[in-house]
Amino acid sequence: MRRRNKLLLGFLGVLVAAGTVFALALSRDAACPHPAALPQGSDSMQAIRVHCYGGIEALLLENVPRPVPAEDDLLVRVHVAGVNPLDWHYLHGKPYVMRLSSGVGRPQDPRAGVDFAGTVEAVGSAVKDFKPGDRVFGAANGAFAEYVVVRASRTVVHMPENIDFEQAAAVPIAAITALQALRDAGQLQPGQKVLINGASGGVGTFAVQIAKAMGAEVTGVSSARNTELVRSLGADHTIDYAQEDFTRGGPRYDLVIDNVGNHPVAALRDALQPEGTLVMVTGPKNNPWFGPLGRMLATRLTASFASQTQVTLFASANKDDLAVLGEMLEAGTVRPVIDRRFPLDQVPQAIEFLEQGRTRGKSLITMGGHLSARPAGQTGTE
Repeated sequence: MRRRNKLLLGFLGVLVAAGTVFALALSRDAACPHPAALPQGSDSMQAIRVHCYGGIEALLLENVPRPVPAEDDLLVRVHVAGVNPLDWHYLHGKPYVMRLSSGVGRPQDPRAGVDFAGTVEAVGSAVKDFKPGDRVFGAANGAFAEYVVVRASRTVVHMPENIDFEQAAAVPIAAITALQALRDAGQLQPGQKVLINGASGGVGTFAVQIAKAMGAEVTGVSSARNTELVRSLGADHTIDYAQEDFTRGGPRYDLVIDNVGNHPVAALRDALQPEGTLVMVTGPKNNPWFGPLGRMLATRLTASFASQTQVTLFASANKDDLAVLGEMLEAGTVRPVIDRRFPLDQVPQAIEFLEQGRTRGKSLITMGGHLSARPAGQTGTE
């Protein structure tokens, strides 16, 4: 018995040591490598690159080879790109658990940005549904650049004729998240009462409009300075979170969409009808290891013990939902809210503004006006 206990303790010691080594390796930031030299004679473009994890100083504006589309790809000249919290997470490599896929020590893929709208420059030999000159929008790695390559069968669709590049670039990730939160995770039905916590942000502004289009009675929670904006998007009721805590008394809702993560899960359930549904889009971000994923996963694990339905949403960008949103844009059912516009060499300022958590709707990156490669964030001409 004594020998078995010693073996067990030894095994546990090895596990603790291995876990500690793994944690240290996962949280370590490797040194930044020097950017590769541009091959002689290659077609080039300007693009934001992230060669190591860190703050906004890790965002570099570089001259890099222009991508060449494979047989089933589109080469898109980007006119406008959208800024998302996803960009911030990949820049910092946090929560650390995400480095298991993005790269341990430094990013495996130095490209930055996801949302884009632009014009098809060239198509691969197998592409049938797109041609040069088509206006398109979608999601693809490397959108903070003058050109981006995207698989024709993936998240890219034609732009409606009646919208511009700025409107289109504001849509993909945020609007797909809002649509899936309401339609799929929330199973929203006409006539139901839905509360959207964080109604003035990127996901929230779309969620208000999509919920109204689905026939819901909508309550939007935001700061006082944004209540008029939320009301203008169609919300039937607005709540200033500084003046009223919707989780303490007051109406109960059929569906709560939480885009903020500033209330305990139990408190959010208190705002629900007995048969209501809670959809967690995010959670508190102060845990460097798991970030919002910690509470979101805990919510999923404890869902079977709650009387109400609680769902953790991990949105998935796809072509079909992007097409649905394109139809909504064309019909005027949704309209993107655009806060600020930054040129490509000011991506660091755009990310910094995003981190402040005060963006109304979406901020955008506009292309053009850059003369030569330089560290991103420097202004002026050379």
